[in-house]
Amino acid sequence: MPTEPGAARPASTILLLRQGAIDAIEVFMMVRHYQIEFASGALVFPGGSVDAGDKDIVARPDLYAGGAGHDAATLNFRIAAIRETFEESRILLARPRGSHELIDAKRAGEIADSHRDALNEGKVKFADIVAGHDLVLALDLLVPYAHWITPVGMPKRFDTWFFLAEAPPEQVGLHDGKESTDSIWLSPRDALEGGANGRFTLPFPTTRNLIKLGKQPGVQAALDDARASSVVTVTPVVTRHGDKRQLRIPAEAGYDGEVFELTGTP
Repeated sequence: MPTEPGAARPASTILLLRQGAIDAIEVFMMVRHYQIEFASGALVFPGGSVDAGDKDIVARPDLYAGGAGHDAATLNFRIAAIRETFEESRILLARPRGSHELIDAKRAGEIADSHRDALNEGKVKFADIVAGHDLVLALDLLVPYAHWITPVGMPKRFDTWFFLAEAPPEQVGLHDGKESTDSIWLSPRDALEGGANGRFTLPFPTTRNLIKLGKQPGVQAALDDARASSVVTVTPVVTRHGDKRQLRIPAEAGYDGEVFELTGTP
């Protein structure tokens, strides 16, 4: 989806959650390839830009469920979130047509084996994969969690919606080896500890959302809390305080603060 110079490109990301054996919540995360232009080497949630193919699916409501009452822009974000997650992690949030159950792990894996590389290379459309396998995208599983817009003046800007979703049982996820070089299920606490000790590089929005998520006692509690909460858009403002740079965000966004010291890029 083309954008004007300086404009924020629409993008989506999903915090895929599962109940951990030790910690209450585990989230699926990936390490981006060091040669990727944006957030190279960072530990991130699966996601990416909205593209023209997402609009094609918006125009075909038979290919998704849970779109009632949403405008086209909102549907673009949700469809992009599911498509990007499939491209980057193989996890497919969809149901066989006519079924109330999510696609099983075996079939989702077969579809990924057959189509994911071609989809990533632009040789096939996601709409054709969904239609060809008689699937319905489960937009109803996505719970809006956060909305971040890259600060004005940055060379590359994104207007990103973050969604929560419980991962389908037994779909464990696997990075593509191209845009991402590793993938892992880990607790918010472990991700944050890795960021603090240098094991991981965590972008600022990722850090704040991990801290927020880590307060929840379990997956269902996180989903229920997100459904009951209003999302406050965050467009950080970079300021200077002496020789330090700071980021200012809305206090009402729920990230335990308003001003944060900036040690890297936002």
